Amino acid sequence: MPQTLSTREANLFRTVIRHYEEKQYKRGLKAAEQILKKNPRHGDTMSMKALIMNSQGKTEEAFALAKEALTIDMKSHICWHVYGILYRQHKNFDEAIKAYKFALKLEPESQQIQRDLAVLQVQIRDYQGYVQSRFAMLKAKPHLRQNWTALAIAYQLEGSLEQAENILTTYEKSMTNVPLKTDQEHSEALLYKNTIIAERGDIQRALEHLDSDCKNCLDRLAVMEMRARYLGQLNRKEEAAKAWRALLDRNPEHPEYYEGLIGALEIDEKDEAALKAIYDEYAAKYPRSDAAKRLPLNFLTGDSFKAAAKSYLTNMLDRGVPSVFANLKHLYSDVAKKEAVLALAEEYLKEHKGSEQANGDSSKGVGAALYFLAQHYNYHLSRDLAKAMEYVEQAIELDPKNVDFHMTKARIFKHQGDTAKASEAMDHARSLDTKDRYINSKAAKYQLRNNENEKALETMGLFTRAETVGGPLADLTDMQCMWFLTEDGEAWQRRGNTGLALKRFTTINNIFDIWQEDQFDFHSFSLRKGQIRAYVDMIRWEDSIREHPFYFRAALDAVKLYLDMFEKQQAAANGTNGTGEATNGDDAAEKKKAAKKARKEAQKAEREAAEKTAKQDPNKATAKKDEEPKKKDDDPNGLKLAATTDPLGDAMKFLNNILQFSPKNIEGQIAGFDVYMRRKKYLLALRCLNAAQALNPEHPRVKEQFAELQKAVESLDDAQSAKVKEVLKAKFSS
Repeated sequence: MPQTLSTREANLFRTVIRHYEEKQYKRGLKAAEQILKKNPRHGDTMSMKALIMNSQGKTEEAFALAKEALTIDMKSHICWHVYGILYRQHKNFDEAIKAYKFALKLEPESQQIQRDLAVLQVQIRDYQGYVQSRFAMLKAKPHLRQNWTALAIAYQLEGSLEQAENILTTYEKSMTNVPLKTDQEHSEALLYKNTIIAERGDIQRALEHLDSDCKNCLDRLAVMEMRARYLGQLNRKEEAAKAWRALLDRNPEHPEYYEGLIGALEIDEKDEAALKAIYDEYAAKYPRSDAAKRLPLNFLTGDSFKAAAKSYLTNMLDRGVPSVFANLKHLYSDVAKKEAVLALAEEYLKEHKGSEQANGDSSKGVGAALYFLAQHYNYHLSRDLAKAMEYVEQAIELDPKNVDFHMTKARIFKHQGDTAKASEAMDHARSLDTKDRYINSKAAKYQLRNNENEKALETMGLFTRAETVGGPLADLTDMQCMWFLTEDGEAWQRRGNTGLALKRFTTINNIFDIWQEDQFDFHSFSLRKGQIRAYVDMIRWEDSIREHPFYFRAALDAVKLYLDMFEKQQAAANGTNGTGEATNGDDAAEKKKAAKKARKEAQKAEREAAEKTAKQDPNKATAKKDEEPKKKDDDPNGLKLAATTDPLGDAMKFLNNILQFSPKNIEGQIAGFDVYMRRKKYLLALRCLNAAQALNPEHPRVKEQFAELQKAVESLDDAQSAKVKEVLKAKFSS
């Protein structure tokens, strides 16, 4: 039987809860022990002790104690709630939801349990359950605006837009006091309701609501943009044009505003004179606007283009704007424009030759023209690396300490395939401006491309925090510097260090997991702060987070590495080295050597980190006493990852996300085929092949894989599934 507490112990139990919430774990544990000393079978205290122990990193003991507390007091909502929290913290969301629901049956009035359940439901996108939870919370506390807003969000995410709007309208009608004009939460709620009306497709009503209810909303820019779009969709061209002009007066650099104005004025996209007149109007009105001068280059042709391009290019080169080539390179897909821009740049250089030190700044005039031409010939659509090097050398001769010139020289070396010289040149550029983080990062990137992992980490360490335990790599991981982790992993892969390569790719996968978990903080925070539109955008963005190029690149690298590991394992099992030659233990020796080297490098990094820590001021404040312990990495060099006995199974952890979130990327489908073929999942391999064929039937790997699958089908024996064989053969006959 569960034990009951005296008044003094009940107060002490509330203290335990408070200490846990304030992250004062040692005090909380001490208070819990005091209660358990007199009441060793008090389930609620045992549960709270388990929760504190879990926060201290004692996961197994915490679960064991929480289960014991449940066996003692099965009817305690606190025990079930804590059990759910433990499961939630360890990402077993299904079990956590079961525990929360059981706790709610025992204590239906608990707002905390209901809130935790709702947050978990929206986290796993159980929108039907989220609607039910939010409805229950609204019934319990109908006076809180955020409960009404949260239910509206739940209906919207579920797809019930009409009910979402009705909930917001019902609350507005129930308001007794008129909100202040400075009420941020009310302003955001009105704009949110407007987006729901528009999402329902009722643009006319959305415009009327915007003009009546939202006219005093605090986000004026959002109101103006929404109004301009609505007027355009309703074909009220004259009013739409006026709205877009108001936005351009506010920001003449925004390309979308120009497009909106042109659409409202119904100017034909082939009418160059009329289009240019619009841009000329704003170029005259706002002389410092770059967009008004640059955007016409996208549609102008012939002599009109040359005249506009000459004016733009001359102005930019005179001022020495470094980004001028980046602004114009998108035009190079048009051969005529590419040649015209080149002719204008060469003409400018010829005219200004001899005035190199104009105004004492060699990055302007001739220097800027030489820099532009070097970039022109280095660009893949107009590549002539010999000429590019010639121009950049002239620019460097003019100004030997110009960082941009030396960076371009490094890029030319890179495109020549000389990674060593590229790395050296970029590091020299870095040395010219040691306070610039961008050039520092570029130098590290080029060092990684040259497989100089240690040197690159040292370079990055110039801008990381010296006090970080674990050194620069730990700081870069904490900062989620994914470009570095990806490049570092690929460099280790090229060097044959499978463990460290997999470690970096797995770290990137973990970073995306963290981004998904970070939503937990915003499910409640966004409602408290009233940032509803941004919250809904975040939810939708999170749904496609693994489409990000950073994730795809690292995941594809990991899949290819696991495939390579599988091939080597198969070759070793067959007594060959993968080329048909018998092995003599060389591979094992190489692996042992690589592992030993990796251990030495890790020990060196740890020593350096310890030395840095020792050099710090001993009087500096250390970490908080009760801070949650940072989980120690038990595989810093990826040796456990490299020692996997099931590389294809591990590859699936990455491949599933690639195929689910980036189905339009042919490289992912090709990798999927390779994995499924080696796992003998022929129908799934066929699905990947079909997807790849739909994306690009002329891709050489698609044709190779088609032949590979056909060969595999022919070799299937009678004992294998006749249905599989039938489906596969039907594909080939078609």
